[in-house]
Amino acid sequence: MNRPLRPDPWIALRRLTPARIALGRAGHSLPTGEVLRFGIAHAQARDAVHAPLDVEALERALAPLGLPVLTVTSAAPDRPTYLMRPDLGRRLDEASVDRLDNTHPAPYDLLVVVGDGLSSLAVARHAAPLLARFQETRSPGWRLGPLVIATQCRVALGDEIGERLGSPMVAVLIGERPGLSSPDSLGIYLTRHPRVGRVDAERNCLSNIRPGGLSYPEAARRLAWLCDAATRLDATGVRLKDDSPSLDLLPPPPADPVD
Repeated sequence: MNRPLRPDPWIALRRLTPARIALGRAGHSLPTGEVLRFGIAHAQARDAVHAPLDVEALERALAPLGLPVLTVTSAAPDRPTYLMRPDLGRRLDEASVDRLDNTHPAPYDLLVVVGDGLSSLAVARHAAPLLARFQETRSPGWRLGPLVIATQCRVALGDEIGERLGSPMVAVLIGERPGLSSPDSLGIYLTRHPRVGRVDAERNCLSNIRPGGLSYPEAARRLAWLCDAATRLDATGVRLKDDSPSLDLLPPPPADPVD
């Protein structure tokens, strides 16, 4: 005998969050629709982890920024190895080492590395519009180095890239581990004086950058603030606290005068 669906009384909370709450019941089980939606979300998360980054498409998306683009690869030769050997994702392969050692960019203040990480979907969707907003937000006079696209990339790969290019600071834009409601979350890791052996306590992180999380304007503003503060302090990580005000707390612009 089929039992009628009994909606959860907390159903109104679902309007406030994408989290899986107030799913309702069908007898002692979840409703069929919720089971199917869970399966779809799980498949999207798996796809985000395994899908390769379309480097050529990303280069075209980044072209309007007007910056030279370099491509590098970690020592992980393929995706399965990358997932099983995180250590290889933190080192460059030999061809990339040679390419960077023979690159001599003009002086700059910040190097941006765009890495696929655990969600190439996040990078494909959000890296270009976020960097376009950062171009508009960064302090006048700030110089950006060449954009580096890194495949099979872990966060610490930015340390070796930055060290080989002599960068004073590196920002690694990377796809974060997918969640069941966020397969396309982008993170930024900012490191002052990058070099091999840096630890996570020496970085600042901005996380969950996507339309359903931290917006492009807010992420760009916070990154610009952190870059300025890291330059003054000459450090990132636990020594640098993000005291920038939220966009929601900034005073509104002055109203137009009334005649």
